[in-house]
Amino acid sequence: MERKTKHDLRSAATRERLITVARELFEQRGYAAVGTEQIVHAAGVTRGALYHQFRDKAELFGAVVEAVETEIVAEVTATLAEPAADPVSGLLQGARVFLTACANPGVDRILLRDAPAALGAARWQELNERYGLGLIESAVQNLIDTGALAPQPAAPLARLLLGALNEAARHVAAADAPEAATDECLQVLGRMLDGLRH
Repeated sequence: MERKTKHDLRSAATRERLITVARELFEQRGYAAVGTEQIVHAAGVTRGALYHQFRDKAELFGAVVEAVETEIVAEVTATLAEPAADPVSGLLQGARVFLTACANPGVDRILLRDAPAALGAARWQELNERYGLGLIESAVQNLIDTGALAPQPAAPLARLLLGALNEAARHVAAADAPEAATDECLQVLGRMLDGLRH
């Protein structure tokens, strides 16, 4: 294993500081309203330090999106690992964690509103699939393997569920009562999954 030098550690700390500060600013003001000057000032670093770590503001924003996605995936993964009376209810609990996270105004602004426009459709789709699709496909395959769902191709079902969850997240984030909207979405998703049982 390669040993990290003090320079490497400083560089990694600067990168993390920029991501943390930029995330706070993007959550509060939105991508378009935050300039690189504000980011470097709030982070207490030079403009050169920013451009040493990231090509431009869009690349920094991409790193922020990945940080948010990583946090949500970790929470969902932990929930899916917990024992559930019914495997389908376990999947629905994971979906609840995702929808609850997306109801947070900062997460809503970064992931649902700004990311598709700031990153472009192709990059947004790639990140969405990298962080969500594999997790859902694994959960769906588990449901099929345990007999909770009828035998069927897991990959297309996972894609359909990912699309449904993304739309549910937008619905919940825009709702006046996010908790009630989450409950409604999960009831619908539960009925959809019930239709796929034996």
